[in-house]
Amino acid sequence: MADSDIVTVTIESEDGVTDDLEVPTALLDMLAEGDETAPEVIGDIAMFGFAQRIHGAVAHSEGEVDDELEAVEELTLDLFEERFGRTFAELTGHDH
Repeated sequence: MADSDIVTVTIESEDGVTDDLEVPTALLDMLAEGDETAPEVIGDIAMFGFAQRIHGAVAHSEGEVDDELEAVEELTLDLFEERFGRTFAELTGHDH
């Protein structure tokens, strides 16, 4: 794959720690809606992934889920809805 076929996006936390993520440009083009930028597409995918992971940990776990984990799920799903303007259940069709 040629370098022009890859985009590198740098993720930076508030404390200045960074990580570089290389992604095929064609994949970002396929996933972009309208004129979304590479960081926006990657941010959307990351938020979907986080919401899926925490939902799975809470809703599909065996046994009791502690209050802290439920609070993390609630906050994550609130941030998801704030970002996308719709709930996780609405966008994924996964509701229970």
